[in-house]
Amino acid sequence: MALLERSAPPRRLWSSTVGQKAIMAVTGLLLLLFVVAHMLGNLKFFVSTASFDHYAAWLRTILDSVLGHSGSLWILRAGLVFCVVLHAVTAARLARRARAARPVRYARRGRVQGDYAARTMRWGGVILALFVVYHVLDLTTGHLNPNGVPGAVHDNVIADFRLWYVTLVYTLAVVTLGFHIRHGLWSALQSLGTSGAARRTAQGVALGVAVAVTAGYLSVPFAVVTGLAG
Repeated sequence: MALLERSAPPRRLWSSTVGQKAIMAVTGLLLLLFVVAHMLGNLKFFVSTASFDHYAAWLRTILDSVLGHSGSLWILRAGLVFCVVLHAVTAARLARRARAARPVRYARRGRVQGDYAARTMRWGGVILALFVVYHVLDLTTGHLNPNGVPGAVHDNVIADFRLWYVTLVYTLAVVTLGFHIRHGLWSALQSLGTSGAARRTAQGVALGVAVAVTAGYLSVPFAVVTGLAG
């Protein structure tokens, strides 16, 4: 009986709407923190070739005496995959619950706006998932990189973005990420207040973070394309 009582809160968290929204918020925040940290690391590209390559090598040595070479990175990757899957599954459950709870159809305007937001987040998530797979095969394993030299991360990145179609795909993925962040952060922040001023502030914060992340990620490929780097 005691075991059942201890296991009840996690079950209630997973089954209740409030609990699922909390899971969405926590996993979304963790993923956003990773996205921002990864973006800041990418900006070392502009420091120097040696600095960028050293940074990439350093990431693989974190706690290597305990976890082995690149062990911490694989743990991080596993944690990110867990967050992504939990985030996506919870989003799908909440969407189904919301549809089932509608006693009557919404007015056309509200239905169109809601469906557009849902489609944007759903297909945006699919695009980002496919891009992450490509990104790993490109710059992590090197199988799809036109240079593909282990440890020469700076040169591998330049080789990538000298190909127009790689830059195009990367730009599409980053813009999709920006829309995903903007909508997700806005949805999370708007619950903090219902007044007009609070909603405008939430919209501004969500848009500002999305634009900053998008600009940060796109700065590298556009620097290569325009000849400012390389």
